[in-house]
Amino acid sequence: MKTSNEVEAQRDYYADTALNYEEMHLLERDEHFLALAVLVGVIDYLEVKSVLDIGSGTGRAIRYLKKYRPDLYIVGIEPVKELREVGYRSGLFEDELRDGDALSLEFDPGEFDLVCEFAVLHHVKQPEKIVAEMLRVAKKAVFISDANNFSQGSPLSRALKQSLAAIGLWGLADWVKTRGKGYTFSDEDGVAYSYSVFNNYDQISSKCESIHLMNTGNGGRSLYRSAPHLALLGIKKEKS
Repeated sequence: MKTSNEVEAQRDYYADTALNYEEMHLLERDEHFLALAVLVGVIDYLEVKSVLDIGSGTGRAIRYLKKYRPDLYIVGIEPVKELREVGYRSGLFEDELRDGDALSLEFDPGEFDLVCEFAVLHHVKQPEKIVAEMLRVAKKAVFISDANNFSQGSPLSRALKQSLAAIGLWGLADWVKTRGKGYTFSDEDGVAYSYSVFNNYDQISSKCESIHLMNTGNGGRSLYRSAPHLALLGIKKEKS
């Protein structure tokens, strides 16, 4: 697949920062560690035996799940070789942390009980394509831990973004804000798009019998309006 410039830039960013990746991105008891703790309970609740992790980086989710559910069959895919090599040095095997493209998963429909991702979707231009692949490969459920851009920033910024989204102008506003690129680049996070878990809510709902949301950051009663990070569990419809 021919990559766009921003895809290449993001992969170069991770390659260049691979040795410091965990120090930069894996913060103790952050929103994704809370989501992982929840996922362990979900695995038991749904009697999950196999998990696919999308965009595994250095394998945080794999290591965590292996620690608490050692009998689980888990595979992670990560396209950046340098990140995978860090994962191997931490004790992961090559059949656990593999090269792969989340936009075109080389797995059969329903091959894994559960498919998950942690902080991946806000780094891609078309997250709906990755979500479609997650839903295709998942037999029982999908689990997402990612951003809600509409609740990030100052109170004024949040109110403005939510108002623009309500009248269908947020996409245009973001295009203007990013000077037509549609993304930003920072030393802290590389290429990032303005993304919300709610962007894919309807897509996931169409394939799932129930959706469950959890605030993994800090927010009020309305998750859309106040939670900067969310975990979403979509439990798939049982085939008759």
